[in-house]
Amino acid sequence: MKHLHPEHVEVEICRADELAQRRGLASELDEMWSYVGKKAEPRWLWHAIDHANGTVLAYVFGRRKDAVFLQLQALLEPFGITRYYTDGWGAYERHIDPAQHEVGKEHTQKIESKHINLRTRIKRLVRRTICFSKTATMHDLVIGLFINRYEFGLLI
Repeated sequence: MKHLHPEHVEVEICRADELAQRRGLASELDEMWSYVGKKAEPRWLWHAIDHANGTVLAYVFGRRKDAVFLQLQALLEPFGITRYYTDGWGAYERHIDPAQHEVGKEHTQKIESKHINLRTRIKRLVRRTICFSKTATMHDLVIGLFINRYEFGLLI
């Protein structure tokens, strides 16, 4: 076994928040299904949260298509995210650098918890419900207002 001479070892001490800032922001990304009018017309809420504290960073509505994910990715660009945690949906794998991307449920627990909270608090998102939106505009407005109020603290 080799021994290292103390002169060859470099130690750097820093606070945890400084270390996190150096490593960059990690984000959980996921999409949540709902529908407008009938289940044959799905509407997806795509959103991203800060992996460390669960703060919503950005969200978009649309189909489960690459173009909608690219809209979300454009909203996330100013944050300088260096690590993405997602499920295995293909849009993530096609558009996120593999060195920055980790697939699996072990790192997406916070965003899945947000899904449960949203489904509990907004009946339009429950799979079996009589409360649904008749237009995509109303669907996006109701959910968007809720997210803006409870996640961003905006009174609109």
